[in-house]
Amino acid sequence: MAEWAVEILNQTVEAELLALPKDMQARFLRISELLEGFGPQHVGMPHVRPLGEKLWEMRLTGSAGIGRAIYTAASGRRLIVLYAFVKKTQKTPQRAIDAARRRMREIKS
Repeated sequence: MAEWAVEILNQTVEAELLALPKDMQARFLRISELLEGFGPQHVGMPHVRPLGEKLWEMRLTGSAGIGRAIYTAASGRRLIVLYAFVKKTQKTPQRAIDAARRRMREIKS
């Protein structure tokens, strides 16, 4: 069975990930490894959670608080990270979900 690959959409998203605190970056890498090794259908809470409309979030925790990396599945067993940020509120902000949806349109199958 082919493994999954976690990819970063573009340099903007890469910069967002690099802007996260180091402990959240480490958590992102760990969850990415889980997704690649076991597949998204076998990784759930507390690591990932569905947001709806083909979007999922990686749940990142660290000393600075809570972060999220929003991703979607693409053809070829790829998971594309669309948006990353540190949360300021309990609920994932609608602007973050909207930004991820806009970026999802850039994906080439």
